[in-house]
Amino acid sequence: MFIEFYGAAGEVTGSLHRLHVGGRDVLLDCGLFQGRRAEANRLNRQVPRFALEADCVVLSHAHLDHSGNIPSLVKRGFTGNIYCTPSTRDLCSVMLRDAAIIQEQDAKHLNRQAERDGGERVEPIYRVDDAQRAINQMISLPYKRPLQVVPGVNLTFHNAGHVLGSALVQLDLEEQGKRVRLLFTGDLGREELPLLEPPELVEDVDFLLMESTYGDRVHPDYDAIDERLREIIVSTLERKGRVYIPTFALERAQEVLFALDRLHRRGQLGEIPVYIDSPLAIAITEIYKLHPESLRADIRQRILERDDPFSPSGLQYISDVASSRELQSRNEPCIVIAGSGMCEGGRIVHHLRLALQDPKHSIVIVGFMAQHTLGRRLVERRPAVRVLGVERRVNAQVHVLDGLSAHADQPDLIAFAKDVARVGNVRNIALVHGEGHAQEALAGKLQEALAGPALSIPKRGERIEL
Repeated sequence: MFIEFYGAAGEVTGSLHRLHVGGRDVLLDCGLFQGRRAEANRLNRQVPRFALEADCVVLSHAHLDHSGNIPSLVKRGFTGNIYCTPSTRDLCSVMLRDAAIIQEQDAKHLNRQAERDGGERVEPIYRVDDAQRAINQMISLPYKRPLQVVPGVNLTFHNAGHVLGSALVQLDLEEQGKRVRLLFTGDLGREELPLLEPPELVEDVDFLLMESTYGDRVHPDYDAIDERLREIIVSTLERKGRVYIPTFALERAQEVLFALDRLHRRGQLGEIPVYIDSPLAIAITEIYKLHPESLRADIRQRILERDDPFSPSGLQYISDVASSRELQSRNEPCIVIAGSGMCEGGRIVHHLRLALQDPKHSIVIVGFMAQHTLGRRLVERRPAVRVLGVERRVNAQVHVLDGLSAHADQPDLIAFAKDVARVGNVRNIALVHGEGHAQEALAGKLQEALAGPALSIPKRGERIEL
């Protein structure tokens, strides 16, 4: 038995790992690469043969860098089961269709250009029908309900505390009398997330496959984050400007709404229009209310009492394109929350096209930005960036609030690994889903904290025997 690494090995996005046991292949995740558009397009179209021939997929959670290329498998003939938690399936039912719609729209736009300029036509990576067939192949498995997914592989999900429905993937493996318990974290949550229960502890783990996105950073506490967000909003309003917050529709949008709700309830933020300019974020927020099982007890109680934790004072939903364009053309001070999270597409790009050159506005970055994305270039404080093909000066104020991330930071990751080692027999730890500098920093800290396990940072194509 072995595990082979393909995506999110030495990088953050495109999660895809191959688990081989008893002649069977189980895929761990199948996500989209995000970064330079040409490179991402090429990688997302290159689905490896072992993935197409796999027996099943085990999906850790719904973020597109973990789930977003599953429709490509189905489009190319994959007919196996896709196992995930119930709320992950519900989230994917809107997110994968939305991703397909965006790809179809992008292809249509590029093909109009090709007809005008004499270029080659392009096909979307997958279409809505492919996404729907992928959703039809998903089987919901609640937390703590063991299931044999192929002979020699038993699956149990545990709460990972990262986003709604996110799972620690426990795989009990048996081959020729040998038994191994592998734990794949997917994306690991934080101990103190205001919305979600913290990650659960899994015992008797032999091999730990752990994410490392923030392996070199320490998040500030939430009181400090709330105060910084309040300061940014207040100072921007004093300039008669707008606060633009690029967010992922899943988790980050809900965390931002909940942070604004906290500020309003404390009387720390006056009346100000808050626009959610994202049909997907609106739909996902409703799914959060339908699946309180992953949420903290106090949030579950608020939902039960019809006290919406995702509805700060002044909230308004923007669903249709015409209303979004009308919002872009107005000058009123307000807060605009829109996707995509890394500013590589979606409505936030059209807002930024108009806002970046005006110093009265603020751009608030609230999550990880992959290399070569517009969001990363803003984080790097580039003096000028290209938006929709046009270079624009960055005169707006750019603020980075890493603390709103739902990823575990370095202390969280170390504490999790130590706890798993304390109640298990961890022989190997492999770090995935992180950039090199973050992985090296975390590896050094783990070597200091844990004397026993072998530690590795696998690259694409590398195999580790189990």
